[in-house]
Amino acid sequence: MWRDVDIVVNAAATTNFDESYDLALNLNTFGAKNVLKFAQKCVNIKLLLHISTAYVSGEKPGLMLETPYYLGESLNGTPGLDIDVERKIVEDKLKELKSDHNSSHKSIKIAMKDLGMQRAHHYGWPNTYVFTKALGEMIIGHLKGDMPLVIIRPTIVTSTFKEPFPGWVEGIRTIDSLALSYGKGRLTCFLGNPEGIYDVVPADMVVNAMIAAIAAHANLACSETIYHVGSSVSNPFKFSTIQRCGYRYFTNYPCIGKNGKPIIVGEVTVLNSMTSFHRYIALRYLLPLMVLQFVNFILCRAFEDTYKNLKYKIDFVLRLVDLYKPYLFTKSFYDDMNTEMLRRVVRESGDEENIFYFDPRIIDWNEYFEHIHLPGVREREFK
Repeated sequence: MWRDVDIVVNAAATTNFDESYDLALNLNTFGAKNVLKFAQKCVNIKLLLHISTAYVSGEKPGLMLETPYYLGESLNGTPGLDIDVERKIVEDKLKELKSDHNSSHKSIKIAMKDLGMQRAHHYGWPNTYVFTKALGEMIIGHLKGDMPLVIIRPTIVTSTFKEPFPGWVEGIRTIDSLALSYGKGRLTCFLGNPEGIYDVVPADMVVNAMIAAIAAHANLACSETIYHVGSSVSNPFKFSTIQRCGYRYFTNYPCIGKNGKPIIVGEVTVLNSMTSFHRYIALRYLLPLMVLQFVNFILCRAFEDTYKNLKYKIDFVLRLVDLYKPYLFTKSFYDDMNTEMLRRVVRESGDEENIFYFDPRIIDWNEYFEHIHLPGVREREFK
């Protein structure tokens, strides 16, 4: 393979926000390093294309530029970020946990998840996923030498716009799980800023941008270019669009309940601040939980299973919100000046613009979400 391969694409990663730190570091950081080492042994190498994420920029408000992060650089200015030190921290923690005979596989996994979040927060990143992806960018940028390198940073990737057919999706994302829960009548509120801009991009546009970048950069010695592939600058998409399209879609095409009858959805309540969310949780869950706790005490734990189930549901919701809070109230916009220049090159080549389309300005978000994305997600769930 080292004699024949001339383009290397690294799209492998774990995308769980709170992944076990050992797994996330091995895949997203040292996995990227391993791919680079392979590419450096390819005698005819023309380009390494690395897929990252726009959210390596963290929670900073404002315009995020298509610029690299350098080895040792942290988002909050905390010094001492060292990738080899992070690996040693992981090794020591695992050794400590495994030496404790009372530790189960589950308890070790929880401890490693917590460690990843702690290390990410220490240096200014909101979760383990984006932290380890940022470290991956740093290490290949530092070690690439004169190899041409392109880093693609997509935003939130959604179902396809056109190819292989409109609405194709592999797996169900959190935002889609919420939409389906709403359609089934299980969810009556969303958390987010209705006027907030959410950066989403269909999967086929990300792939087309990758192909165009390969064609444009192969053989450009010593170059390193970063492309944001998203929509927040070129074609902003508001959170209220999800709310509006979800209501219209599930009203026109309702889910069917267990009783065989259509599920009627109402206009969802949007909680536009963490204060309103905590108030909602207190009234809907915590108050009933306190009542159950009192009843259990009086009736000798007669409702203990109900109490445990409700507490589990509360803990799950709170953890989910904590993970996704940075993106629910985001004020970040992702500059795509480099990507626009790449689009211009494709436009000038003639017919290729229709084949390798990746301009979000061609999308009507209302049409896309109501008639392409939501039907695609729903069909995928039934499969």
